[in-house]
Amino acid sequence: MNSLELVSSLGKIIFFLMLLFSFFLLTVKSEKKMANRIFALFLLVTALDLTGLFLSDFFIQYPNIRILKTASTLLQMPLFYFYVLAVCYSDFKLNPKHLIHGALFVLFILIFRFTSLSDQSLFYFSIVGELQYFSYIIAIFYVLKKYKNLYLENYSNSDGSVYRWLFRVTIFFCFAHMFVLLKLGVLFWGSEGGYIESLYIFISISALLIICWFVLTALNNPHLFTGIKTTLEPVSSILHQKEVVAESNEETLEEIQRLLHFMENEKPYLDFELTLEKLSKQFGIQEKDISILINHHLGKHFFDFVNEYRIEMAQEILKNPKHKKRTILEILYEVGFNSKSSFYTAFKKVTHQTPTEYRKATLSE
Repeated sequence: MNSLELVSSLGKIIFFLMLLFSFFLLTVKSEKKMANRIFALFLLVTALDLTGLFLSDFFIQYPNIRILKTASTLLQMPLFYFYVLAVCYSDFKLNPKHLIHGALFVLFILIFRFTSLSDQSLFYFSIVGELQYFSYIIAIFYVLKKYKNLYLENYSNSDGSVYRWLFRVTIFFCFAHMFVLLKLGVLFWGSEGGYIESLYIFISISALLIICWFVLTALNNPHLFTGIKTTLEPVSSILHQKEVVAESNEETLEEIQRLLHFMENEKPYLDFELTLEKLSKQFGIQEKDISILINHHLGKHFFDFVNEYRIEMAQEILKNPKHKKRTILEILYEVGFNSKSSFYTAFKKVTHQTPTEYRKATLSE
């Protein structure tokens, strides 16, 4: 099998897997339908682009389809950007205003119809495509950073799987795109032959590995996607809007003491799904006000604030000889955690020891 046949075979495998995974996303029962549909559409558009690996002769015969395939690459990054938004924000919806993200696609459809995919139009298309790609990559990392901060300020569940998944996917895309840049560089400098064939092989293998990782992740983590509300704002933004002074006055100090007393006596942190919204309702003040108390005046993320109480309770149980037969799993569920990994991470952050090490050290004293 020569290199061209290998590229063609890999392209067919990738295309089939993308179609299969898209079908899975469109049909699977899930509360995250919007995110799944956008990701499925992204995979279908990407699959159309990859048909060039094994249908080059077909596109020569049908130039209009080739124009559609070429211009459709300008839809990939907008779709992936929408997917990130849909995963991060549970109430994200596509609106007519989002159609502006398809303007470049429409523009180059028209340009290619008039120029018949001339070398000059393809050159400008490549430049615009790269500028678009890096613009969306920057926007995606900004969304992820904002999502992470808002999650820490409003949620106590330490499951960071959503952020890790999206961050890794974005990094994978950046890595795979390096081969595309190399291909463009080789074509620009006029190199032919083995270099191009080798790059096509690397691109095909990278795409195959990425789609396989998508499939395995989806199968092993069907509960992966959760979201926060788009109406949530960072504490810094709330402080600016309300013009809150940095110093804590007497009234603020009283509210802080009342909050700490409430946490110690009512133990709302035992609810592993506790959010800032839930706590504000239980405590009886507005969500934004309690956010300012915790994130600004106490200088802690809501995430850390709640988990400190959980860890303190876990410490009391672990160092009590009466509870030495109780398993770590039993204890972590009792104090408000919902997974072993998140409990170990939070516990070690506070005590610099694992729960098992802490138990041995305190019981041996």
